[in-house]
Amino acid sequence: MSQTLPGDAPLIHDLIGIGFGPSNLAMAIALNEHNARVGRQEAVTAHFFEQQPRFGWHRGMLIDDATMQVSFLKDLVTLRNPPSEYSFLCYLRDKGRLIDFVNHKTLFPLRVEFHDYFEWAAAKVDDMVSYGHEVLTVEPVVRDEVVEYLDVTARSGDEVVVHRARNLVVSTGLRPVMPEGVEPTERIWHSSELLTKVDGLEGTNPSRFVVVGAGQSAAENVAYLHRRFPEAEICAVFSRYGYSPADDSSFANRIFDPQAVDEYFTAPDEVKHRLMDYHGNTNYSVVDIDLIEDLYRQSYQEKVLGTERLRFLNVSRLTHVEETPDGVHVTVRSLATGEEHGLDADVVVYATGYRPADGLGPLGAVADRCHRDDQGRVRVERDYRVATDPELRCGIYLQGDTEHTHGITSSLLSNTAIRVGEILESILDRDLKVMPDAAPSVAAAR
Repeated sequence: MSQTLPGDAPLIHDLIGIGFGPSNLAMAIALNEHNARVGRQEAVTAHFFEQQPRFGWHRGMLIDDATMQVSFLKDLVTLRNPPSEYSFLCYLRDKGRLIDFVNHKTLFPLRVEFHDYFEWAAAKVDDMVSYGHEVLTVEPVVRDEVVEYLDVTARSGDEVVVHRARNLVVSTGLRPVMPEGVEPTERIWHSSELLTKVDGLEGTNPSRFVVVGAGQSAAENVAYLHRRFPEAEICAVFSRYGYSPADDSSFANRIFDPQAVDEYFTAPDEVKHRLMDYHGNTNYSVVDIDLIEDLYRQSYQEKVLGTERLRFLNVSRLTHVEETPDGVHVTVRSLATGEEHGLDADVVVYATGYRPADGLGPLGAVADRCHRDDQGRVRVERDYRVATDPELRCGIYLQGDTEHTHGITSSLLSNTAIRVGEILESILDRDLKVMPDAAPSVAAAR
């Protein structure tokens, strides 16, 4: 949108969202539902900028048989508003699959189906989103030494637009992690690119893949490549003896409860660290037990038949990776003996995880007004609002990069619906709606 208010002042929104993945999609839905309840005069005006040309969530990992690791009830809305028209069940009703899904007797839909649900929901709020827009700068608007607004400049091609915000909600997702010194190429991939890259191998008859990592994505990559290329050898390299099962037991799953966020937030740092140590195996570097058993069963069957294509190079690490004219040459070192041996592969896939994007990264000089703790981490209040200088009246809220304050659900779907409700409540409670003598809001300008 490039419309401006009279006098060429930028459009003013109560909220601007940077990024439009599942978290800010849930935020947009919460706003829509709030506005439908309160009417035009009390509506919260909002707009979101997303760099991708359309909605997308880990598209490179939408393997056809991969399932979600969270219940469908932890969708974009249900834990916050069970009768919502934006729920996964309403999506199933609209798609004509509700009864079929009930008969399926599962809490865990296919990942590709849940992505289709996200797209269905995103289409219902697409008037609030500018896709294909990269946020370039966030600049303070100062009046009487007080920052009253933040100007967000975004670019789409040759068009540059400026929108003015009373609050920001930053949700810029996760960034793929590669080992130090390793860069992705046409033959060295991160697992996030799997489906994007793999089609380029059609007709090339690859003979060997090396997959590095011991988590869910690594195991899914191994299973998928083994199925997709029935003549190829798949070598899984990891430093453990085997894949570790995810702890999804009922008591352990309480770490994802909304109440657990309250407890984690108020806990001393030493308790926070202990809780993450205790329950990291609910999410990090672990694999669904069914997938572990399927891979082991397949591996044993191949040994019996003498057609071994699955190789598990455990207690090992890649120490050298070099691209060659015909593929990639890697060196594998045994952590137990120190022995090294070389392998030639067509592709190396690093399933080495993600890290949160810097929540303050898009803010430029505004980030200097945000507070950090003695470890350099962003100080975030319980309502996900960044602690700032008192002169900065605008609220800056983070969806992600808050694990140090809010726990393991910081970047997960498990608590998304509750989190956006808490952010919206905070914005409303802080009463940052425009005053009568200030510039009009977007709703009033239309």
